[in-house]
Amino acid sequence: MTNSTPPARLGPTPRPGVLGIERYVGGRAKAPGGIRTVKLSANETPLGASPEAMEACRGAVGRSHLYPDGGAVALREAIAAKHGLDPQRILVGNGSDEIFHLLAQAYLGPGDEILHSAHGFLVYPIAARAAGADVVVVPEKNLTIDVDALVARASPRTRMVSIANPNNPTGTYLPASEIVRLRQGLRADILLVLDAAYAEYANVRGYTAGLEFVHDADNVVMTRTFSKVFGLAALRLGWAYCPLAVADAVDRIRSPFNVSSLAQAAGIAALGDDKHLARAIAHNTEWRAWLTDEIGKIGNRAIEVVPSAGNFLLLRFPNTQGLTAAEADVHLTTKGLLLRRLDAYGLPDCLRLSVGLGEDNRAVVEALKEFVHV
Repeated sequence: MTNSTPPARLGPTPRPGVLGIERYVGGRAKAPGGIRTVKLSANETPLGASPEAMEACRGAVGRSHLYPDGGAVALREAIAAKHGLDPQRILVGNGSDEIFHLLAQAYLGPGDEILHSAHGFLVYPIAARAAGADVVVVPEKNLTIDVDALVARASPRTRMVSIANPNNPTGTYLPASEIVRLRQGLRADILLVLDAAYAEYANVRGYTAGLEFVHDADNVVMTRTFSKVFGLAALRLGWAYCPLAVADAVDRIRSPFNVSSLAQAAGIAALGDDKHLARAIAHNTEWRAWLTDEIGKIGNRAIEVVPSAGNFLLLRFPNTQGLTAAEADVHLTTKGLLLRRLDAYGLPDCLRLSVGLGEDNRAVVEALKEFVHV
């Protein structure tokens, strides 16, 4: 009788813990049945990239047979000029995601801990676990990072604290005074990583991206991205401002040519197009307020809208009228409107809505009215 069970195969096995890492799953881009869709699930800017950035990218294609500048000198100098920084303290990466991984590789290992808030960006634990470290998830207070809880949970094993400010997916933020308290409450050997991916959108009281904290401390890093307001998500470009010692450590382990010539050229041009940047910020400010107000009025506040400092809104369906986030997602999808489910973030009663073009924002409001039977 033939045994149908395939023979066991011997081969390399991943390091312990790798197969326990949950894959990152991005926002949906398609709906079933070939429905024409509007993607409002990934916090992409609806205005696209700067025309100047796109032209610079096209111009760089002709040099695709040449390796990029491994030090990204011109790009780092452009970032430094834009923000009044020291280019030697600037790191650039294949998206800020790569920078999180590089920081984890440089500063975390087996037995170490990283702290992040309960609804923090999912790449933080992925990067930490890939480095062999343990992840400690710290509860939030009213969907906002809790400074006291972070400080209280720090242990002798804690080597890093990563927070997004404004936070994705909640949209909430910590004012500068709270960042000061957090920094002062952590030991000097704990690296505090401030992820300011949505800083340009955060035109709210008391907010700061955190550059001044990097200037004043040896254990603070601030990261930024070109994926959001600059509209270069497909080119994968991020940067960090660091203490010189951190920049030196990370530069030793990064890939030699980790940022493409196309991304470098587009990034430099995007930094110079102030008019496009201002239009993107103004569009978001106007429509973020409009969506907050209009959705908040639906069905006697059947949907809770969390005030946001980003280019997205967290919509909570408290189920007081028998309406759930999952059902709302199904209804919106039938209309071709793709929002982000947040089960992986521990928010199964919520959807995240990226601010879109005016017509798309209006379509979401009308679809939600239908869902709530207004």
